[in-house]
Parts: sequence; structure tokens; C-alpha cells
Amino acid sequence: MENIDVVKKSMEKTMEKLNQTVSFLQKKIKITPEIAITLGSGLGAFAKKIQIEVSIPFSEIPNFFAPTVIGHSGLLIVGLIEGRRVLALQGRTHFYEGHSMDEVVFPTRVLGLLGVKTLILTNSAGGCGDGMQAGDLMIIEDHLNLTGTNPLIGPNLNELGPRFPDMTEAYDKELRAKLESIFKTNGVRYQKGIYGGLSGPTYETPAEVRYLKMIGCSAVGMSTVSECIVANHMGMKVSGISCITNLAAGIASHKLSHNDVTETATKVEAAFTKALMDFVAVI
Repeated sequence: MENIDVVKKSMEKTMEKLNQTVSFLQKKIKITPEIAITLGSGLGAFAKKIQIEVSIPFSEIPNFFAPTVIGHSGLLIVGLIEGRRVLALQGRTHFYEGHSMDEVVFPTRVLGLLGVKTLILTNSAGGCGDGMQAGDLMIIEDHLNLTGTNPLIGPNLNELGPRFPDMTEAYDKELRAKLESIFKTNGVRYQKGIYGGLSGPTYETPAEVRYLKMIGCSAVGMSTVSECIVANHMGMKVSGISCITNLAAGIASHKLSHNDVTETATKVEAAFTKALMDFVAVI
């Protein structure tokens, strides 16, 4: 009975925090956008194209955590892109930073409670699929959750979604088709594939990369899958884009560093930004 009480109090505390954060943001945001974008490592420059109405540092938002990783500014921005109102998270919290999985997915859950219907998840990733090159953009068709955990473990929060959410189409098929059409129209070099989400923070060993490729991964990274899971749990449509900032260990001819991520992301900034703006305009 004591354990049941502890679990119940924990669930109530989570909902209390979510409602506190949502209430705070609703006072700041006049109109809640139906489209939200999470901008991954080195991809935050997209926010420069937003006609900003509201900009709030994560550090000022109750129950949010300021990112500690270079390339993650830690801002929540609301504004207009191509006439569409969007909410952008300029950066994210990662599991490897020492946060609990509940804390990692907290911002995504807040988006759902605010009324977001479509979530675009972006990340920087290491490419391991055939033909991958640094600078490619990859449409995420599906993912492999290799983090060793799941954000829905524990008692289900019925207010957010069902106990056993379906993941048959974790990344919305129609959104994938629209994104591919835009990449083709814009002449963007792109790939399609499976994203392997690991916990990090180490880059994978060459042996791990060979295994990941063997089981179907086209790209590997340290984010996105948990956010995708809770977004699906809450009924949001999800689209995923990986910027292939480097080839994975054993494929690349040099040692890997976070500088590879930020430098390559900067090089593809113009193509990524234009494609994402066009994508927002048609969804």
C-alpha cells in the first residue's frame, strides 16, 4: 500500500508540474500554434527566420532545464513562418546530461497540453547507411529505441494518453511524403532511413556501428526517440529530420568530435532553413 501511495503521489506531482508550466506559458502566448519544432544541435539558426512574437529562455520557464550542450540556445520562441504560427524549442534536454527521462520529455508533453497538433523533431546524427555523406538531410521513416529505457515506463498518465500507444506510424506517412517533395523541389541532397536512438554521451565504437547498420540503422544519435514516443502517446503527428553531420565511427576516416556536428550544421544551414520553412507552409 505504501508503494502504491508513493507512485500515486509521483504521478500527481508530474501532472502538477505540467499544469504549472502550461499555465505559465498560456499567460505569455496569446495564440497557441498547432505546429511546433524542436531544433537539434547546431540547427537553432532556423529561429532567425521566425517573426518573433514571444521569446522565453528555458531558465525562466517553470520546470524546464537550460541545455548544457553547445549548439542548444535554450529558448522557447513563438512567431510566424510563411504566414503560419509556430512554436520553436531552440535546443533540448538530453538523457546523457543526467536528467531523468521524465525531465527529458517534459517539454514535449507541455507542447501537447498547449494544443500542438504537429511536432517536427530535428537532430544532428552520424550517418551509417550506404551512400550517406556529411551534409545530407535524412527523412526519418522510423526509429529503433536503443536507449535502454522508455519514457512511458511506470504508471500511465491517463490524462496524456493510453497505456499502450500504437507506434505503427511513429513518423507520419503524409508528412514524410510532403517533406520528400519539398526536398526534391529545392534540390536538397537527402536520404530516407531509420534513426537509431542511443543514450550517449560517447560516440559509438566501430563495432557498435557495424552492429547498428546490420540491424537496420541508417543514422545514429542521442535524442528524438523519447520525444517521438510521448508525442505519439498524446496523439500528435510527428515528422523527423536528421542532419547527417558526420559519418559514424569506423566509417569516418578521423576521430569524431562535437565540432564536426556544429561545423557541418552551419554549412547546411541555408538549405535546411529553406526546406523547413517550405515544409511548415504546407502542413
